[in-house]
Amino acid sequence: MHSTHAPRIAVVGAGLGGLACARVLQLHGRPVTVFEREASTGARPQGGSLDIHAGTGQVALRAADLLDRFRTLARPESQEWRLLDPATAAVLPFAGPVHDEDSPEIDRGQLRGLLLESLAEGTVRWDHAVAGVTPLGDGTWRLLFDDGSTEEADLVVGADGAWSRIRPTLSDATPSYNGVTFIEAGFDDRDTRHPALAGTVGNGTMLASAGSRALLAQRNSNGHIRVYVAFRAPQNWQVAADVALDDTAAVRAHLLRMFEGWDESLLHLVRHNDGGFVSRPVFVLPAPHTWEHVPGITLLGDAAHLMPPVGLGANLAMLDGADLAHALIAESTIDDAVRGYESLMLPRSAQAARDCAKALDDIIPPEGA
Repeated sequence: MHSTHAPRIAVVGAGLGGLACARVLQLHGRPVTVFEREASTGARPQGGSLDIHAGTGQVALRAADLLDRFRTLARPESQEWRLLDPATAAVLPFAGPVHDEDSPEIDRGQLRGLLLESLAEGTVRWDHAVAGVTPLGDGTWRLLFDDGSTEEADLVVGADGAWSRIRPTLSDATPSYNGVTFIEAGFDDRDTRHPALAGTVGNGTMLASAGSRALLAQRNSNGHIRVYVAFRAPQNWQVAADVALDDTAAVRAHLLRMFEGWDESLLHLVRHNDGGFVSRPVFVLPAPHTWEHVPGITLLGDAAHLMPPVGLGANLAMLDGADLAHALIAESTIDDAVRGYESLMLPRSAQAARDCAKALDDIIPPEGA
């Protein structure tokens, strides 16, 4: 971007999309600050394994000059998908998800660490939770933090996820529950402590599905298997079931009743997991989610297009970040850059959201479908 002074770019959220945006900007000599509510990089677990697609996520990593380092960490063998019969655990014919053939897996935490390590020291301001933003009348913005402090910026990028504090400035849309809940569980030291389960899961992701219920398991790095017990139910299903989510034995008993009649090798995923269960209801934004352009502010990733977690969200977030950075580098004004970025991102994400909704319906069909 050509100007007499470097624009003050504030990225809110140190997720994959915000970090990709910051990395590409820094590669081209543009200053950027990332504000993150978490206290440090290891403040919370980062989730499971991601398949990084050649046409989206890898495009962003190439733009960030991180593709080679990504490939040293990625697990191409984990692209394998295995579909099992719920009643017998027999392997069924299954082509797997329809996306790029070159989509190696990597743990989300490893990928985030790769992006963080690539940034200049001090780029991420940890423990800076943004409460909201206010316009200053000249196209610039003031960020208000939870501790009462403020910062001013020429461009605010809302990369702060599903429950974005930046989104309400642009859109009245809020995430809504889409009817599917994932219950997360896990197994450690899979090859020594759970060799039979490791064989059932295979090298990548295993899926067994019947009606409105499904079991998914995926290999992660460091000997971990991550499990998702998925089903359609009201958001507060545990109330009707009279189950406390922190009562591991009660949740396990409820899930085993729900999956009664499934093969015992699959029920092992529920019966013998290490630790407890975490309920993860699926929330989505309307598709399409759009807004009228407002100077000096925009969204990327889940803040812009929260969709079902079937393999596209992280890829699109990184591509959003790279595309926005490239626009800011190429265009003569921030406004031209943001308009160009939004004209590319909004229709792309609308189609992706529709595709993801269909993919989840294929795995866990709605009642009566």
